[in-house]
Amino acid sequence: MNKVIPILFLGAVVITAFWFLIAGKNSNQLSEESAAANYLKYCSGCHGAKLEKFAEKEWMDEEGITSVFKSIKNGLENLGMPAFEKTFTDSEIEALATYVKKGIPADRSLLEPALTYGAIVESEVQKFTVDTVVSGLKVPWGMAFLPNGDMLISERSGSLHIFSGGKLSEPVEGVPEVMAIGQGGLLDICFHPDYEKNGWIYFSYSYRAPVAGRPSGNTAIMRARLKGNRLEDQEIIFRGEPATDRNYHFGSKIAFDGKGHIFFGIGDRGQHFDFPQKLDNHNGKIHRLNDDGSIPADNPFVSTPGALPSIYSYGHRNPQGTCIDPLTGEVWVSEHGPRGGDELNLIKPGLNYGWPVISYGINYDGTILTSLTEKEGMEQPVFYWTPSIGPCGMTFVTGDRYPNWKNNIFLGSLPLKHLERVVLKDNTVLHREQLLEGIGRVRNVVMGPDGYIYFAIETPGMILRLMPVD
Repeated sequence: MNKVIPILFLGAVVITAFWFLIAGKNSNQLSEESAAANYLKYCSGCHGAKLEKFAEKEWMDEEGITSVFKSIKNGLENLGMPAFEKTFTDSEIEALATYVKKGIPADRSLLEPALTYGAIVESEVQKFTVDTVVSGLKVPWGMAFLPNGDMLISERSGSLHIFSGGKLSEPVEGVPEVMAIGQGGLLDICFHPDYEKNGWIYFSYSYRAPVAGRPSGNTAIMRARLKGNRLEDQEIIFRGEPATDRNYHFGSKIAFDGKGHIFFGIGDRGQHFDFPQKLDNHNGKIHRLNDDGSIPADNPFVSTPGALPSIYSYGHRNPQGTCIDPLTGEVWVSEHGPRGGDELNLIKPGLNYGWPVISYGINYDGTILTSLTEKEGMEQPVFYWTPSIGPCGMTFVTGDRYPNWKNNIFLGSLPLKHLERVVLKDNTVLHREQLLEGIGRVRNVVMGPDGYIYFAIETPGMILRLMPVD
């Protein structure tokens, strides 16, 4: 009996030691997986998905991770690298530093220059540098410029900021209450063409409906006036119906034409068999309103029984970018397909753009969504991307800053993390170019009043600017 106790005790010690060994191994494995995920999300845009874009430095051969840790935590302002001390805990930074140090290739000849502040990028027809304008944001979505050059920036979480004199304001008060779930939140910003006279600013956002159970909502448009650091005179001029509990495919970029009409899109809200082909709901449609939310008398379905009069076109999946061709006044929309089949569409009143009856994409699980890519009475896209690039906010390049890009479309790619340049002629896509591959999830692209191209990166949240080089 006395011999049994020591044996049991020894067995317990062995089992405990084994458990700690396994637990420690699992902890280290999870830490490394987390560091890899953080690197891909926050660092790969500048340093490459395979850690290939680093200039050869002394820290690569130093013992330990002290230098890497300091760079990640405190940033390198002169190189445009943000500090991550508010993003990660010290233990997360330590894991990330270890991951970076371990992943640098032994053959340093494989390294390429990182994308850094002031570095000249040579695209096909234009040299430029990338300027960091604003950093420290949380998933910036909308950007719009006040007449004095200050910038309004929306964050999907529901915050609105003014960027003025190189500083970001405290959150603006009086913004609409948003349903910041999934793809929903505070989305786009657009100024009235006569803003200097009437002061109206327009916002798209996901509203939360008073429905019991799971959060439900849809896309809404509100206009308001900015007074100091507060929005006043708020008016909700549109609420998409019906509200659903799906938390994706809200749209919704806003654009004004030259006649005072506001255009915006709402996605199918994840219910493509229920909404896009029917005119009795707002989902899967492009809408046109007067600036006060009233319905233009010449909207295509004003006299159609049972149709919602704001509808301008239908059969859309998830229109993410809306812009007006400055030369022709025509409306262009970039649209997310399923797995493949993203579209660039020229929007005409009353036309059916086919979703989900026709598509160049397939289901996410690889199954066939539809065998049709065209059908009589349904519009073909001007261009489609297969595989998907996840096209987002877009703009036409105007002015004389970029003579070789003039009248090209620039749009953001979310999953492939680059800027996409599209060359049009006679409403036909002649050429496309991917710029700044791996820069990050590009959420929006706008032309600034200074004639420069500005674009928003989701994580780490930044506003960047393309500075042309002769």
